Amino acid sequence: MIGPDDVGGVHIKYLYHCRRQLWLYLRGIRPEHLSATVQLGEAVHDTSYTRNTPVDLGAAKLDFIDGQHWVHEVKSSTRTTPADQAQGRHYCHRLYLVGIDAQGTVLHYPKTRRTQRHPYTPEAADQALADIADVLAVATASTSPDRLTRTACRGCSFTDYCWTE
Repeated sequence: MIGPDDVGGVHIKYLYHCRRQLWLYLRGIRPEHLSATVQLGEAVHDTSYTRNTPVDLGAAKLDFIDGQHWVHEVKSSTRTTPADQAQGRHYCHRLYLVGIDAQGTVLHYPKTRRTQRHPYTPEAADQALADIADVLAVATASTSPDRLTRTACRGCSFTDYCWTE
C-alpha cells in the first residue's frame, strides 16, 4: 500500500483523468507502453527543452525548475487540463516538503507554442494535500470505481481493460 510520500505525478494525473485508471495503475496494471498516445507524449518530452535537466524527487519527477523556482512541465497535448494543473501543483508541494518554496508551475505546450503559469498559492497547497488524500482513498478502495463514458475513454491506454466484454 502506498503512503503520502509515495504519491507521484502520475497518480495525481490519473486521479483527475479517471479514478478507475488510477485504481488499476495502483494495482500494477500498466498498459501505457502499448499506447501510441503515450509514445507520442514521450517523444515530445524527449525532443522539447533538451537543455534542461529533469528533477527526481523520488516518487515524483518533474521536467525542470528554473532559477526563480518555477516548475516547468512539458505537455504533449494542445490544451491545458485540470490534470496538468494538478500535477504541477503536486510538484510544487513536493518541492515544499524538501525545503524549496516553488513559485508555481509553467505548463509548456510545444505543439501550440503556448505556456500557462499557475502560481502556487495557499489554496493550491491545500488542494495538493486534498489530492494526495484522494489518491490514498482510491488506493484503499476494495473495488474499482465505475468506468467513465466510452467517449471519455478515447485515447486511454486502459480502454481495452475497461471496455472488453
